[in-house]
Amino acid sequence: MRRYSLLAIAAIGAAVAIVAVPAPVPAQEKKDDLKKRVEDSIEKGLEYLKKTQAQDGHWEAQGGQYPTSMTALAGMCFLMEGSTLKEGKYSDQVKKAVEWFLAPNRQQPNGLLGDVRNPTESTRYMYGHGFGTMFLASAYGEEEDKDQREKLEKCLKKAVEFIGKAQTLKKYRKPEGKEVDVGGWGYVSAADGNNFDEGSVTITALQGLRAARNAGIQVPKEVIQKATDYLEACTTPDGGVIYSWAGGNGNAQKGQGRPPITAAAVACSFSAGQYKGELAKKWIKFCRDNIPIAKGRIAHDEYQSYYFAQFVYVLGDDRYGQMFDKEDKSTWLTWTKYKEAMFPYIMDQQDKTSGGWTTGYIGPVFSTSVNLTILQLEKGILPIYQR
Repeated sequence: MRRYSLLAIAAIGAAVAIVAVPAPVPAQEKKDDLKKRVEDSIEKGLEYLKKTQAQDGHWEAQGGQYPTSMTALAGMCFLMEGSTLKEGKYSDQVKKAVEWFLAPNRQQPNGLLGDVRNPTESTRYMYGHGFGTMFLASAYGEEEDKDQREKLEKCLKKAVEFIGKAQTLKKYRKPEGKEVDVGGWGYVSAADGNNFDEGSVTITALQGLRAARNAGIQVPKEVIQKATDYLEACTTPDGGVIYSWAGGNGNAQKGQGRPPITAAAVACSFSAGQYKGELAKKWIKFCRDNIPIAKGRIAHDEYQSYYFAQFVYVLGDDRYGQMFDKEDKSTWLTWTKYKEAMFPYIMDQQDKTSGGWTTGYIGPVFSTSVNLTILQLEKGILPIYQR
């Protein structure tokens, strides 16, 4: 497998002295070639998801696992392409996915979107609920049909209400001495999970709430505030976010930070418009120092890449420099650096026959959805991913 490095130009320069090299390709030509490759890769990936959608509208991971999460993440890819419930090349796929969520046999009185009847979701239904809320809110935001909007609105209001009720509750004393309520989310609701919380689920729930609010659904401010304070409470002195406030006994110590969860925390803070806060700056520095780009497979790399790409895209090429104006420009974390290193790496991993991404620990639908999300960020169609 090929590997790409941000320092590849240095290796080329060293080789000039001993071998003849072709004339350099103009920058614009390189840019145009990468753009064409990305467009082709996206089309093949979307066609893969189209072909693997079940007749009833859902997707699933290996062995029939996590259908709620997989359907939401795959559906988001078609929305990012520009298709809606009524228009676009993949409107049928969007419509079938939404109808699967809204099917009477899936509707639950308490608003839960995750399927507790599925053994792979019964003990971790909050993942599916968070991703499902994000997908339905994003589809709702583009829906013009009155009847369909009413169905989605009713579903989303109940989904948001469920997230609020599922939130955990702890006490946290801020550095300045003020004691506040903090609340994250666990694999299941606080009631079902004995008030256990976990960072990655917390981010999933938060993004669902952000998408709902973007679509005009009312989200209680106190729920967001408790979650924001929760992430602050889970931040180590060196800027990492720990796995669990409950698991860490309320003490986030240096060395316990998880890069994937920290990247997800930044993406959430950015989607809320929080670009300049000291907390976000600590998280960003931690991610820059602890997340390799295009360096081979590591634990949780699809999850990590999904959120890391989102926040680096929002950074663009100058926001990091604005946040850290005393740092040398060569150290900046920028979208151009990320894209030039990561996009070729992603595309080289794509299966040339099926068009999907078959590597990964969860299955090809998840890997394909994550990579298509990254490759389509620049389209800027959905508010949840916009700069």
